[in-house]
Amino acid sequence: MADLMKTADLKNRMKKIPEWELEKKHIERTFEFDDFADAIDFVNAVAEVAEEEEHHPDIDIRYNKVRLVLSTHSKGGLTELDFGLAERIDTLAE
Repeated sequence: MADLMKTADLKNRMKKIPEWELEKKHIERTFEFDDFADAIDFVNAVAEVAEEEEHHPDIDIRYNKVRLVLSTHSKGGLTELDFGLAERIDTLAE
């Protein structure tokens, strides 16, 4: 299992995912789509990647907006697992 990241490491990793926001114990990003169907297609793609990574985001769907929150709950904060998954999710939204 991955270890919690230190503050300096978090700031460096955030540079690779500039559209995500760093909170105390998680990172989050909201994606916006043309309509509900596109939002659901994106969520389904995220679900496939999350299953492959065995690391699952908290997902909030509001019509055409999808908010993802990543944190390693078992560690109580952020690990490399969160940043790796965020990078993979970003490629889905391109």
